[in-house]
Amino acid sequence: MAVFTAVTESQLAQWMRHYDLGDVVEFRGIASGIENSNFFLTTTRGAYVLTIFENLTAQQLPFYIDLMQHLAAHNVPVPDPMPRTDGALLGTLNGKPAVIVTKLDGAPELAPGVEHCIEVGQMLARMHLAGRDYADHQPNLRSLPWWQETVPAIVPFIDATQRTLLESELAHQQAFFASADYAALPEGPCHCDLFRDNVLFAHAAPDSGHEVRLGGFFDFYFAGCDKWLFDVAVTVNDWCVDLATGKLDPARAEAMLRAYQTVRPFTAEENRHWDDMLRAGAYRFWVSRLYDFYRPRAAELLKPHDPGHFERILRERLNDVAQSGTHTSCN
Repeated sequence: MAVFTAVTESQLAQWMRHYDLGDVVEFRGIASGIENSNFFLTTTRGAYVLTIFENLTAQQLPFYIDLMQHLAAHNVPVPDPMPRTDGALLGTLNGKPAVIVTKLDGAPELAPGVEHCIEVGQMLARMHLAGRDYADHQPNLRSLPWWQETVPAIVPFIDATQRTLLESELAHQQAFFASADYAALPEGPCHCDLFRDNVLFAHAAPDSGHEVRLGGFFDFYFAGCDKWLFDVAVTVNDWCVDLATGKLDPARAEAMLRAYQTVRPFTAEENRHWDDMLRAGAYRFWVSRLYDFYRPRAAELLKPHDPGHFERILRERLNDVAQSGTHTSCN
């Protein structure tokens, strides 16, 4: 959510004429993230987020925008796109597609405990089930075809050991994706990027009986139709690991997996290929972070992520497989 495209006061004033959201009270850029330009927008009628899309096209965006609207209508706490006065959800700002969505309540929990993982696991399963009747289809644009295209562009920048791992894991994932078991895995709309900083938690009501309250999921602009197990694996690889080492925390991982499966139990194929999908989830973000690190785009407020983090996670997932019986079960 770095600011690649600046917006002046006059440009914002002109843009807001297309909305019935009151007068602007505050407008400021959001520094975290690396894909789109995002701004907090507060008006006399509420709090919102304005997003200018830097890579996704106006033809691709209806999938993401309409998905958020669909999930919000199914009581999944996600940003709800605000219609313009002409009824459209998407417009053009500074020559690029842009949208205004509601701002969710709460703040990210960057040091989650078991209680946070339970809330995220249950809501992720609810989100998957709520998306079953979503009519549009957009593939996960950062899945296997993108890995195959991107890895050759990364190889010149990395050492021989990294190259061996990058290419051997790609071969493993190509075989996995081509298997009958992979084809049988249940699928549908997925967030595909449900990291700690894409979930908000708010204070729970004193009489709710809950330690924490999930405020919602946001930043759906990597979403796509994919295997639900991939979405779970991506989430576990972030929420349930020690950030310094990449090792899984068994307590958090078990809590999230059990919570998810109270809403949607895994199939036999999902149980069999949990380790493969944990590796796929780690690989996707190692590839993308290597690419963003070595081939960065210019931005006003850019904070590139460390690609070494997901290299460590991938190596740990491979170690878990090698040490039979030590990896996390999803039964």
